[in-house]
Amino acid sequence: MIKTATFAAIHFTIATLVAFSLTGDFLLGSLIAMVEPSINTVAFYLHEKAWQKVPYLKRHESMTQIKTASFAVIHFSVAFTVTYALTGDAFIGGLMATIEPAINSVAYFFHEKVWLKRKQEKGFASNGMVCA
Repeated sequence: MIKTATFAAIHFTIATLVAFSLTGDFLLGSLIAMVEPSINTVAFYLHEKAWQKVPYLKRHESMTQIKTASFAVIHFSVAFTVTYALTGDAFIGGLMATIEPAINSVAYFFHEKVWLKRKQEKGFASNGMVCA
């Protein structure tokens, strides 16, 4: 759950900046930035659970590029739907769905690398070996 919370913080920050930049309206931008990451945080949690539980995905968990791409598709869909629903503007929805997930996908890639390294270090330490 800590992994989800850390990504949520990154996601909310990026969404707020992008939504405000696109709409020029602080209230509307803030609303988009609250709703879209909230839904995507739940989606992220479920995405992580799927990658932990589904044997095929679990075997390929270290393939960060594939895992990032699979979450990017979910993210794009949620970003467009939420922004379009709140603005009624397909163009702004499309921009938000392109820009915000693209930035967050890069953030997700590096976030995933950090957590994978952390997991490997934990496994290394639990085997009784110590890094010098």
